[in-house]
Amino acid sequence: MVPVQEVKVEGDTLKVIRLSKAKNPKTQAEEQVTETITAKATGDDLKLSTVKVKADGKEFAQGDFTGRRIAAIPAKPDLSKVKYGEPVTIFNGKDLSGWTLMNPQSDNGWSVVDGVLQNRVEKGKHHGNIRTDKEFEDFNLKLEVRTQEKSNSGIYLRGIYEVQVAETFGKPLDSHNMGALYSRITPSVAAEKAIGEWQTFDITLVDRHLTVILNGNTIIDNQPVLGCTGGAITSDETKPGPIYLQGDHTNIDFRNFMLRPVVK
Repeated sequence: MVPVQEVKVEGDTLKVIRLSKAKNPKTQAEEQVTETITAKATGDDLKLSTVKVKADGKEFAQGDFTGRRIAAIPAKPDLSKVKYGEPVTIFNGKDLSGWTLMNPQSDNGWSVVDGVLQNRVEKGKHHGNIRTDKEFEDFNLKLEVRTQEKSNSGIYLRGIYEVQVAETFGKPLDSHNMGALYSRITPSVAAEKAIGEWQTFDITLVDRHLTVILNGNTIIDNQPVLGCTGGAITSDETKPGPIYLQGDHTNIDFRNFMLRPVVK
């Protein structure tokens, strides 16, 4: 979710320019990097390419990729009429059964202690995220979370929509605070608790509409989700996906998961 410097159309080609800073490994000075993304459309499909240019004019990080138009957002669901199936166990409170490290090469900071799914990071290591082996479409998910000092984590719904988990008690409202849909939906009120306290999440995802109740306060009220968030494992919003927890940043604790799938 990075702002762009310029967007323009040249003939049948869309060009998007992004500027960023990078350290020169020799001088350690910050230098500007210019990324140019070009795209051509055919119906609902895009063919795109990207290239970055260093301050000295050298090109790097070249690549091709594709895009497809997102289907229109469905009508807002009437949550009072939504039917749920039997609860699905995604965490047994004893061990990591049913969970998989997303990158097998990453360091695993996840463990279970006294019924708590905890992540502990160590300096100099590259810790990984974990995901459920099971995949889901629409559902209600309840859980508890406890932040640590400077905690920064996330709960990814279907592996593509991140509900932010962060130590933001006392901070102004922001789309990166506790309970936000990361970079997309800012909580309507600040409902987070102080560091070290257990906090409750009640999250409902139905027809690409999101409701988040944090500590008994509705902070996102059946609002449309306009595309995947940063860190998504796919951009295809038509597919079911896992619950995945972000563990590559800081320490965090989770417990008491309960997921009920929507019956359609």
